Amino acid sequence: MSISKLPGLSSKKLDALASEEVRTERDLLNFFPRRYLDRSNVQKINHLMGSGEEVTVVGKVTKIEDVGFKKSKRLEVSIYDKTGVVKGVWFRGASYFKKIFKEGELVAFFGAAKRYGKSITIAHPEVDKLSEEGDVSSFSKIVPIYPGNKEFSKARLTNKIIAGWIDTLLNQITIKEFLPDALIKEMKFPSRPEAYRMIHFPENHSEHKRALERFKFEELFLFELSMEKIHHTVEKRKSGHVFSETGTYTSKYFNELLPFELTEGQKSSLGDVKKDIRSGKQMNRLIQGDVGAGKTIVAIGALLMALDNGFQAAFLAPTEILAEQHYRTLSDHLQGLDINIRLLSGGQNSKLRMDVLTDLEGGGCQIVVGTHAIIQQDVRFHKLGLAVIDEQHRFGVKQRAELLNKGFHPHILVMSATPIPRSLAMTVYADLDISIIKDLPAGRKPVRTAIRGNKKREGVWDFVESEVKNGGQVYVIYPLVEESEALDLKDATAGFEKLKKRFPDFKTGLLHGRMKSDEKDQAMKAFINNNIQILVSTTVIEVGVDVPNASVMIVEHAERFGLSQLHQLRGRIGRGERQSYCILMPDVKVSKAGAFRLKTMEETNDGFRIAEADLKLRGPGDFLGTKQSGLPDFKVADIVEDQFILAQAKAKAKELIERDSGLELPEHQSLKETFEPYFKEKAEFYGMG
Repeated sequence: MSISKLPGLSSKKLDALASEEVRTERDLLNFFPRRYLDRSNVQKINHLMGSGEEVTVVGKVTKIEDVGFKKSKRLEVSIYDKTGVVKGVWFRGASYFKKIFKEGELVAFFGAAKRYGKSITIAHPEVDKLSEEGDVSSFSKIVPIYPGNKEFSKARLTNKIIAGWIDTLLNQITIKEFLPDALIKEMKFPSRPEAYRMIHFPENHSEHKRALERFKFEELFLFELSMEKIHHTVEKRKSGHVFSETGTYTSKYFNELLPFELTEGQKSSLGDVKKDIRSGKQMNRLIQGDVGAGKTIVAIGALLMALDNGFQAAFLAPTEILAEQHYRTLSDHLQGLDINIRLLSGGQNSKLRMDVLTDLEGGGCQIVVGTHAIIQQDVRFHKLGLAVIDEQHRFGVKQRAELLNKGFHPHILVMSATPIPRSLAMTVYADLDISIIKDLPAGRKPVRTAIRGNKKREGVWDFVESEVKNGGQVYVIYPLVEESEALDLKDATAGFEKLKKRFPDFKTGLLHGRMKSDEKDQAMKAFINNNIQILVSTTVIEVGVDVPNASVMIVEHAERFGLSQLHQLRGRIGRGERQSYCILMPDVKVSKAGAFRLKTMEETNDGFRIAEADLKLRGPGDFLGTKQSGLPDFKVADIVEDQFILAQAKAKAKELIERDSGLELPEHQSLKETFEPYFKEKAEFYGMG
């Protein structure tokens, strides 16, 4: 029901509530306090320490006076309780408060008691007038403080008014329970109506804690229930092509052509892929590994298994530069196998494009590499059996779902170099099976990272000079923040001009967001081909672009980058045999969080440890991008802080779906009513609506 019939609800107050998304009775009940004032601590005045403790005191008004001069004028109201005197002090609104007090009346003050000389004062206390000394019970309780904004102030929408409305609702409306009785009993939760009373008007801290746990569990349980339902649907997914043969291509590549030993992570991931493609169900697997962990070798293994079984394969990359790079990598790796690999890109002339399309449709092309354009309508395959998607987060869940639902039902192998803590990955990637490659290939040297202040800049440039003279290449990265784009561009351009003068014998290039895409491609290609030795850039260098000679990265204003961003940037170097170095150059003033990020980068190269730290700093919404991940914007739960409740919710959801996947049992009908609209949105997001 709408809240428009609540007593004393003016149009201004209605608009103010709407600014916080409060429009219905349910919205208002779910408008939880952001904090509480604990006024239950009633003290005798002579017991006060005056060290800033929050207390409630009760006494008779003995003096009301203006103190000080014009600019520092304040109102002081003294109250006495037979053991001592406390002063309430108002620096603002003195004239208003002066009118509401009378000498001799009994009042209660609540606030932080502080000692100044011999006096104890409470600045801007909460005030209640009492009729007799025993009448303190209504004041000395835990008081909810609700979120507010400027609109609330304009509409004079106070905590007291909101609490009054919520109290009215709790007494008037029927709140339906939707969690099954057995679950409530097992988890020892309060009933839903009781939980609402306990979250808005707790009688003690224990009540508030129990109610909060219940509401956190509710949120996480509904989410995990939808994830389990999706996983259950995926488990029953379309039948996939069975790749039972491990023929000539696969055995020759791994036994004769591969120049190094596979890591344990690569072996395990290849084993997972093999199991999937032989199962008769459509594979939908994520290979998650840090930068340089060797995910491409696993992808090559999957591609060759498809070819051994008479199928074609597609390799999708998020940008044309990356598609070209993957095309070169595959061509180099597979050159001894006589495989027809074609590149399909937007930059091709129409004659060449038509030739590739004809080759694909006729079955001559065995592997096609390109952007997601290769799965569009005009591209027809002879017999597509597998699609590999690089950097899955750049494509999004919906595009992956579209591919899964294509008429040819190819197996899907997704790769991501963006580490996500396992607990979060299992929550977000509900429709994917996950393999993780933790170890790095033998011989890969970890990038050495150091923080250097401005005073050491000349030493950094000397180091750059020696590295370039020894055949290395250098990235110099400037941050690009939309609000100050012009300023950042100026910063980078000025840096570029300085570096050209500082290194006249080397070729220096500039790459920034305002350049046309073909100009960006040109600059990047010149760097890849070593026609540029020092590349100054305001944009994040393409994830996955491989420049083996690039051995130094200098990050200017490093404290302005996020942890994951810094880690992805650092992953652009250390791709070859050279020892590589990442130098973080912060400004003079660095925030506590900024210093923590830089120190974390200096201490570890482990992307999963960095991701955990980043997740704690930013929270899951910012870390993943809520819209891209399908993760809801939780109101009370926090999937980082509430890992224990999340694990409980996941376990209970799994139990319930295994027992009653359609929620058909009588005891699950109320849950079904609440869950179905919630799930509809999730299923649509995952392409299962």
